[in-house]
Amino acid sequence: MPLYKQQTIKIYNSLSGEKEVFTPIHDGNIGMYVCGPTVYSNVHLGNVRTFMSFDVIFRYFLHLGYKVRYVRNITDAGHLENDADSGEDRIAKKARIEQLEPMEIVQRYTVDFHEVLKTYNFLPPSIEPTATGHIIEQIEIIKSIIDNGYAYEANGSVYFDVVKFNETHNYGKLSGRNIEDMLHNSRDLDGQSDKRNPQDFALWKRAEPQHIMRWPSPWSDGFPGWHLECTAMSTKYLGNHFDIHGGGMDLKFPHHECEIAQNEASTGQAPVNYWMHANMLTLNGKKMAKSTGNYILPSEIYTGNNAVLSKAFSPSTARFFMLQAHYRSILDFSDDAIVAAEKGFNRLMDAMNSVDDLKPSGSSTLNVAEWKQLCYDAMNDDFNCPILIAQLFEGVRFINLIKDGKESLSAEDLADFIQAMRAFVFDVLGLESTSATNLDHEKLEGAVKVLIEMRNKARADKDFASSDYIRDQLAAVGIELKDGKEGTTFTF
Repeated sequence: MPLYKQQTIKIYNSLSGEKEVFTPIHDGNIGMYVCGPTVYSNVHLGNVRTFMSFDVIFRYFLHLGYKVRYVRNITDAGHLENDADSGEDRIAKKARIEQLEPMEIVQRYTVDFHEVLKTYNFLPPSIEPTATGHIIEQIEIIKSIIDNGYAYEANGSVYFDVVKFNETHNYGKLSGRNIEDMLHNSRDLDGQSDKRNPQDFALWKRAEPQHIMRWPSPWSDGFPGWHLECTAMSTKYLGNHFDIHGGGMDLKFPHHECEIAQNEASTGQAPVNYWMHANMLTLNGKKMAKSTGNYILPSEIYTGNNAVLSKAFSPSTARFFMLQAHYRSILDFSDDAIVAAEKGFNRLMDAMNSVDDLKPSGSSTLNVAEWKQLCYDAMNDDFNCPILIAQLFEGVRFINLIKDGKESLSAEDLADFIQAMRAFVFDVLGLESTSATNLDHEKLEGAVKVLIEMRNKARADKDFASSDYIRDQLAAVGIELKDGKEGTTFTF
């Protein structure tokens, strides 16, 4: 019997605002769509946290024996500045600034995105479609929405008629917004727009002469609206009705709200059973965003080349840090927080690296099946990684007690216990073993600190030749010293 038959998962559904028992549309099979990046810049650590939440969810489904079709798109056209229906395409703008072709920008940052996720040990999705690869599908959906009376053409652009749609449907049900309030709080268009109503959104935009990215359509040479691409790609690969749609909390409105409206207007049915939203990662108590400069890149974590952290940390340490908070909770990233997480991560890895040395006994003092079910209960409760980690540290405690001869496991229970620990730590949470890496890293740090002390003494003695020699020799092997008001720090 597959594991999923033995476990009952509850998922917090953003649509209902409640935890609901998860029942896939097709037994043993799951269709999951997650909104991917707009590839006009490097992803920051906050973006990585969102994708990591769904990576763990994907991993857990696979662990339970489900067959999962996980679709995560690449937005390479149609996403305008400020998530609006006006302004410049984000990718085209970056291409203009850097004097490159838009697809050069797309390629550069798509490669970066993949490298980051690989470094942080993400599983690749089943399908990773692009917006530009599905222009035909998007045009066909627009035609169906027009035919069904929920969209109109104006001056070469096509807009979704939110007011008309809301006469027979509920626009705003995902975000909890009331269309009358939205219309009341919106400024009049004053004839400056082709829209009939302020809340209408673009399905197709006529391209201005200077707009680089453009495709032919029945209405004009132009480009699709940002919201439309996800409707086209999710339904193409998962069908008009599928199990899970996920993304960041910031996408709930208007992006996901518009997706629901587009699906219902074109197919006549709700597209998704469970809507899931991951919360944000803040940096030193403030929202992480490139627009404000308050962000840190994933690569800066393990290189140490940043102004936020006191030293470099492994990608798996950063991953462990982010999994210590529930995916629906805001998590604040700081030097103190990741230093504390590193201690816990090292303790977990030390225990995992020692399990093969555990000796079986004739009897067991731990009910392995009961402990294991507590681990499953944590993940079954809306993928509660912090509670799972707490149970894994109960396992760590038991490992140490076995080594001290204070607890025991039979050969059968020991094998079951070790298999479960490895499955949850490595397969589900996606952490990577650092058997010798941490020890070597600590030794290297210790040696560098000794050299810094020697250099400080040389400087105090005005022996600048020796001081410079130590600095230059460390730089030659990739260790950079930084002198500041609070002393000398270093990065690898």
